[in-house]
Amino acid sequence: MISLYSFPNSRSLRAAWTLEELGLPYQCHHVALDKGEGQSAEHLARHPDGKVPVLEDGELTLFESAPICRYLAERYGEGQLLPQHETERAQVDQWLSFIVTEIEQPLWLQAKHKFALPQDKRVPSVLPTAAWEFQRALLALERRYRGQENLVGDTFTLADLFLTHTLTWATSMKHRLPEPLVAYRARHANRPALARAAEKEQAAAQANQ
Repeated sequence: MISLYSFPNSRSLRAAWTLEELGLPYQCHHVALDKGEGQSAEHLARHPDGKVPVLEDGELTLFESAPICRYLAERYGEGQLLPQHETERAQVDQWLSFIVTEIEQPLWLQAKHKFALPQDKRVPSVLPTAAWEFQRALLALERRYRGQENLVGDTFTLADLFLTHTLTWATSMKHRLPEPLVAYRARHANRPALARAAEKEQAAAQANQ
């Protein structure tokens, strides 16, 4: 049985969503990061910085959402979420890298300096620069996105999963998105697998209370 260690409204939702898209059975274990459980010796043995997601599949333990999701799609997807043709696979990897390093990074910078870091480590003066970086990354995305249903090929891939999750995060932080990306996000955010993933993470959190 695959085990996913998660916390609602975090990057672990990407892993849960991938598991649901692939129809894989798994156990979702809540890690109460807000109560310090991430820094327990048990969880630090899974993740060196005490974060989520962490995936356990047999003898394999993986952290970081991108390699977790890519591993699941490659091992179990049979072409679902990760194309079988090498050129399209490379394009998915290209977008995953761009989403994580260019689009997500300034959002995380803002989150850290708004609430995630200890109060004495926050630097509010970086927030306008981070917002500017995010908008700049969106402009770069727009140069390659022209309203198509999916980023790569004709099917929903990990690139779409990661971009939808990241744009949803941006929306929750009150960033304005260009209209084509508003429609793109709304379309993919309605996928039933995403709703199931969020429900499973919330259920695990409630069971841990």
